[in-house]
Amino acid sequence: MGRRYTVGRSFVAMLKDRGGNFGVMAALAAPLVLAAGGVAVDLATMMTTKNQMQDAADAGALAAASALVSKTPPTTEKAKDIALAFLKVQTSGSDVDVPGGSDPGTASASGTSDPGATAGDPATPQTTVDIIESKNGPTGKAYKVTVLNRKTLQLNAMTRLLGQNSIDIETRATAESATESKNALSMYLVLDRSGSMAWKTNTLNSKKTSCPNYTEANWGKYPNLAATSPCYVTKVDALKTAVSDLLKQLNTADPNTLYVRTAAISYNSAQDTAGNLDWGTTGTSTYVNALVATGGTASGNAFKTAYSRVTATTEDTAHKAKNGQVPTKYIVFMTDGDNNNTSDDTTTLSWCDTARKNNVQVYTVAFMAPDRGKSLLKSCATTEANYFQAEEAGDLIAAFKAIGERASALATRLTK
Repeated sequence: MGRRYTVGRSFVAMLKDRGGNFGVMAALAAPLVLAAGGVAVDLATMMTTKNQMQDAADAGALAAASALVSKTPPTTEKAKDIALAFLKVQTSGSDVDVPGGSDPGTASASGTSDPGATAGDPATPQTTVDIIESKNGPTGKAYKVTVLNRKTLQLNAMTRLLGQNSIDIETRATAESATESKNALSMYLVLDRSGSMAWKTNTLNSKKTSCPNYTEANWGKYPNLAATSPCYVTKVDALKTAVSDLLKQLNTADPNTLYVRTAAISYNSAQDTAGNLDWGTTGTSTYVNALVATGGTASGNAFKTAYSRVTATTEDTAHKAKNGQVPTKYIVFMTDGDNNNTSDDTTTLSWCDTARKNNVQVYTVAFMAPDRGKSLLKSCATTEANYFQAEEAGDLIAAFKAIGERASALATRLTK
């Protein structure tokens, strides 16, 4: 009886004793602490691995997209091999197994890494390269390269205490490129041919030994001024050379006349007959080369006509039928003087504002112009960068050439 009492009392005392609880709790918490440590280690590994995989996918996609628009483009299957080879280089051969080594030509034509591996093998990365080819303009091609990089990461033993042995990591990268990406455009030139355009510049005319060198001071003698030596280039001849250089830029960008439509209208005290927008530059060149400098200056109606023609729905229709694009609209406006009436300044600026609101790019060139003429053209240009001030024939030629280069610039696109 006393023995049972002693045992019972000892058991009750043990239950009341708090001294061993820490050890019990520590024993119970140990797996959780270990698992938490394992998770921290695995999270760091996952972030590092994913960043490496993303960098590799980016490099592979961009490499393939670039190759497809090079001077000697590979086939799409070879481009896939190039992407896989770049993935192998980026991961030092540890994450992507390109069959046949690092030579792109020996990689899997299917665009999938390690095609012979067992499906579901957690140690095997699964990388696919897809290339979508589409038409870009009447003769070009556009490419969209997508690299999908997957890998199963084995978790460490401590993390596995939570019941999960591995985790899947996936990254994706896309790059686009095009073999032909010329911008379709419609450009209308608005050109001053007033009497002051017959005045001389300070540029010698090496093709002539003497000629009538008209200036503001002797303009009253037109057209009977005696020839003198040396002969200087006239403003209107400088304009013809400048326009020729602009048109050469457009021809270089569009040798097959698939994207560019141009026309011109000249003005003095009234607008002249407007040229018709047409493919290429031949008609515009003929129009400009026939200009003769006479009369006063009134730019308002000429600018209005140019705006109406270049924004006509027939322009969009013509481009859509031939190149499938919506063209960028341009007006190049040039003067060497002031309008005879300030009302023409107001009219011109009103149409410049209308052009700006309707996404027409207006370039302006003030050629040896007085202050009011410069102010008009500065205000008319779409941006400050679209305004050119030319004080010599060479400046005018350089301005028109720059406009041509900007308008005809290729827009090759390569983005992630």
